[in-house]
Amino acid sequence: MKVFITGGTGFLGAALTERLLAEGHSVTILSRSSQNRALKLGLAFCEGNPTKSGPWQKVVSRHDAVINLAGASIFRTWNDKNKEAILNSRILTTRNIVDAIGQAKKKNITLLSGSAVGYYGFREDEELQESSPPGDDFLARVVKAWEAEAERAEEFGARVVLCRIGVILGRDGGALSEMLSVFKWGLGSPLGSGKQWFSWIALPDLVNIFLFLLGNKAFSGPVNCTSPQPVTNREMTRALGRALHRPTILPPVPAFILKGVLGEFSDVFIKGQRVMPGKLLESGFVFKFPEIEAAFAHLV
Repeated sequence: MKVFITGGTGFLGAALTERLLAEGHSVTILSRSSQNRALKLGLAFCEGNPTKSGPWQKVVSRHDAVINLAGASIFRTWNDKNKEAILNSRILTTRNIVDAIGQAKKKNITLLSGSAVGYYGFREDEELQESSPPGDDFLARVVKAWEAEAERAEEFGARVVLCRIGVILGRDGGALSEMLSVFKWGLGSPLGSGKQWFSWIALPDLVNIFLFLLGNKAFSGPVNCTSPQPVTNREMTRALGRALHRPTILPPVPAFILKGVLGEFSDVFIKGQRVMPGKLLESGFVFKFPEIEAAFAHLV
């Protein structure tokens, strides 16, 4: 299979590229600069800015599938300028990809479009399935608009899968790297009430999910890419402390302090979603790391 990837050099994209190449697929990564890139068998780079139309869009038509993972990080202060960057980077990239699919003669392209569990908003203890309605906070509005752009590809005969991804836990990057620096000093503690849900996914499982969705033509629409066993923030804190053999006896960080320091962005930490991967479980997909204790033991 020939696969075109945006965000292919990022935390998830790099791991996915390695796996695709290992299984004999060809991968083309869209990059703003293709110079001085180490090439491997089956790997190519296409130079271009995904937020702008350009010659790179013609390259899309040569592929069987597109995986869209590009987007500005949400881990920044949510002022007006950064909010605009978070939204536009996703909307414009996806719009340009879909336009490229529309220009292609091939009409059976698969589009796996990165999305997020932020779609559901913050719903306390409610178990959220793919059929659950969207929230109305900033992230939920971003994801809803992002997915709407991706769904346009169906008009051109593409199979569209909306991959609603939870917090990714993996080695050498992502959320876990940020947490380790704190926990290794024995400073790990719950955030806010500690009762908020933490919907996570181990990077090896997430890579397996993407490969599974690429090969399973029966899938379309939203798919929750999360562990079948979400945990509370307090449970996550204790599990990571045990994996590192570090104490987690400090009192919780009060929500008002996080709010004062991070503003609206603090909601990502002090609120949460209890998301279940209903479609994957129904299909018989097997998670390698369904429990966070085993995931941390493997990753750290």
